[in-house]
Amino acid sequence: MAELAGGFFPSLKHTTVVLHSHGSRAVNSKNRPTEAIFSSSGYHYNRRKYTMKLETLSKRDSQLFKLLIKRQSESIRLIYTRNKKLPQPGNLHKNLHKVDMDKTKDESGPWLQLPLQLRNEKKDPRKRIVITGMGLVSVLGNDVNTFYDKLLDGESGISLIDKFDASDYPVQIAGQIRDFSSEGFIDQSRYQNLDECWKFSLFAAKKALQDANLGPQVLKTLDISKMGVVVGSGAGGIKTLCNAVDALLKQDYSKILTSYYPNNLGPALLAIETGFMGPIYSISTACASANYSLYAAANHIRRGEAEVMVAGGTDAGVIPSGICGFMACKALSSRYKEPHTASRPWDKGRDGFVLSEGSGVLVLESLDHATKRGARIIAEYLGGAITCDAHHLTDPRADGSGVAACIYKGLQNAGVSPEEVNYVNAHATSTRVGDLAEVNAIKTVFKNQHEMKMNGTKAITRRAAGALEAIATVKAIATGWLHPTINQYNLEPEVTIDTIPNAKIKHNVNVAISNSFGFGGHNSVVVFAPFTP
Repeated sequence: MAELAGGFFPSLKHTTVVLHSHGSRAVNSKNRPTEAIFSSSGYHYNRRKYTMKLETLSKRDSQLFKLLIKRQSESIRLIYTRNKKLPQPGNLHKNLHKVDMDKTKDESGPWLQLPLQLRNEKKDPRKRIVITGMGLVSVLGNDVNTFYDKLLDGESGISLIDKFDASDYPVQIAGQIRDFSSEGFIDQSRYQNLDECWKFSLFAAKKALQDANLGPQVLKTLDISKMGVVVGSGAGGIKTLCNAVDALLKQDYSKILTSYYPNNLGPALLAIETGFMGPIYSISTACASANYSLYAAANHIRRGEAEVMVAGGTDAGVIPSGICGFMACKALSSRYKEPHTASRPWDKGRDGFVLSEGSGVLVLESLDHATKRGARIIAEYLGGAITCDAHHLTDPRADGSGVAACIYKGLQNAGVSPEEVNYVNAHATSTRVGDLAEVNAIKTVFKNQHEMKMNGTKAITRRAAGALEAIATVKAIATGWLHPTINQYNLEPEVTIDTIPNAKIKHNVNVAISNSFGFGGHNSVVVFAPFTP
């Protein structure tokens, strides 16, 4: 750092920069502070805050030095945070409500200093984000209204596997896409070899744009440099990759289509089709990928880098390697031979999730942009959060502390209090540990549970799960109907929140959160509410 200072700042030739957890300071060759300690929150000297400039620096060097130290102190602060000892799981629940952030002014401390004091943050109207379109491909249909109507009716969409011979497998059920036709949305002559994963995402994205009234003619009148795509995918075109391995073993190199399975292909194809020239990329965080994508897309809008973002997730993993991989880690339900009875969140008889496939995409748009073009606004995106348990490859922290921290962080980002939330679209994938860990987190965050409603997923579409759940959450807001948690007949006693067992209910949603978690400890929360001008 001393070399950096001396090389970049001529007026600091005899100055060394000393870094520590509270910021950075400049000292001269006699090891005396030249003026002040720098941190991201200001300049300090002898523990008192000042706003004066460094007189030892030229004007230009002073500006550069301030920027450099600000960035460096932020890095040191992060290192300091990561080295903080985690509280014991049993103590976290007790300590969550003891932190008074009015007294703790430095909010860059460890994330486990939660909850932050939740408050309604003033937001620039140009930065408010609304949902103006949705599209999907699902085991319950390829139309948003059909999908939600079947959810309300308690349909599961799970069936015996018939895409390949699974008769010798311990697991013989999955959620398979049937009767899928991309006619009118995808040029089959151009994309005849395209993996189903990307066909699903391209179709869902175009349906979402159509729903948002962002067709080709409208797009010609808008600034496409302020439009982007973030679509989450884990294994990408995994079927194409598996076919490539088979071709490689047979030395049939003409069938190795390397350009059709990378994770970024979905966003890239949509950009090519629409001309979008804003942020275009993919995110891979296992089953949290779609929620991560929604969160990232919204932040691009909030930072002013985009006005419209197409975001979601896609997966087409119902193939032998996909099924066998999850069988190997004992994650799939194998007890129930009747497909529609297998997924049963929070029921004592649950024994794992059911693998499914599909894609979900939402159009996020700045309120200012949507209003100017007269768009139909379906709901408002308030905020979100992403964290990591840093605990285990497949299991969450049993006490739900990592998830609770993520929910608190998401509510703070959204500017709402726990008391305002009255609906949780839970991740709830019917696993032994995961279901109760999530319940522990929800009970930790939401103390008043009398008006709270919570329901679970019916299967797991892996990287698309968060987007389909987000669509279901937005539809719940728009319709006032909540879909049931099916196959729930013997509820775990720890679950004291209304899980809407087996039958839909009428419920006016005030604020809703949608959770998605992935292997590796990836946690994500997105927050939605009815739109009010």
